[in-house]
Amino acid sequence: MTYIKSHWQLLTITVLVFALWHTPVVVPLKILVVFLHELSHAVAAWLTGGSVEQISLSAAQGGFAVTRGGSRFAILSAGYLGSLVMGVLLLLAALRSTADRYVTAFLGAMMLLITVLYVRDLFAVGFCVAGGIVLLGMARFLSHSTNDLALRVIGLTSVIYVPFDIFDDTIARAGMPSDAYMLAAEFGGTTMLWGGLWLLLSFLVIAVSLRRILGSGSNISLPPRP
Repeated sequence: MTYIKSHWQLLTITVLVFALWHTPVVVPLKILVVFLHELSHAVAAWLTGGSVEQISLSAAQGGFAVTRGGSRFAILSAGYLGSLVMGVLLLLAALRSTADRYVTAFLGAMMLLITVLYVRDLFAVGFCVAGGIVLLGMARFLSHSTNDLALRVIGLTSVIYVPFDIFDDTIARAGMPSDAYMLAAEFGGTTMLWGGLWLLLSFLVIAVSLRRILGSGSNISLPPRP
């Protein structure tokens, strides 16, 4: 009971995201997580000496990143796990810092910069530009608490979405093209093997991260009643 009382806001957000999972309400958040997934491929390419040619998103919650050079193993492995780490970092910024507005602004500016440099198709351009403007507007005009709440929602959605996406893409539909499917084709093993390893790693990252960043309480302080 004490745990629920200390973290009731995060628990409520989690329940709401699950309850609305198959409704249009959560679709923009899912596509934002796909953006983080493709950005993670790009970051892995840059960190291993490669380059990025294009990043794309679709209304069907899909996407791709075209990279050149770098470590294929790192690039293919980075999508799911990288977006999970980004989600954890957003939660960390919300729960353990006062830089919420700066983080929201950084995320919005990054979406716009990535759009200018690497996004070419119409839907992806529209989504990233709209998302970037909304996030920058939130950082500029809305309160610290509102930005804190937005980062919690985005971070939690990423943390929830990644294990679900791994299972759906690599285990439930192992025969369909995916990062794990390409990894198996290029490095051996099977789609389910790589997907299973990523799924275990995602649960481990979530468990360790939440245990370290939640602390004794995570609720946003509500204004006193008049």
